[in-house]
Amino acid sequence: VQLQASGGGLLQAGGSLRLSCAASGRTFSNNGVDWFRQAPGKEREFVAAISWSGGNTFYANSVKGRFTISRDNAKNTVYLQMNSLKPEDTAVYYCAVSRYSMISTTATAMEYWGKGTQVTVSS
Repeated sequence: VQLQASGGGLLQAGGSLRLSCAASGRTFSNNGVDWFRQAPGKEREFVAAISWSGGNTFYANSVKGRFTISRDNAKNTVYLQMNSLKPEDTAVYYCAVSRYSMISTTATAMEYWGKGTQVTVSS
């Protein structure tokens, strides 16, 4: 499985971006998918998760109410809509496919990782 994250960029605080995570090699319609991020000098942290069907989602407190995770299983793609971006959202964002069908929030539960896309938010 290859995961390709895209949609990152440089923008000012308050702006919006939509990240995409497209999978190739096999379908992951039966797997949960997460987004994680890693800022310079910090550990990778959980951002958002979505269950296999898209019926359940979960967010880190730091992004709740601003970010929305969704998926289109027909396109084998997961999205992360990011609104009201803040400088502290600056990080490399990674998508990951879980070993499980329901919500997982830990890196150890992830089976496949994408290469990441840079998001930089200026103040």
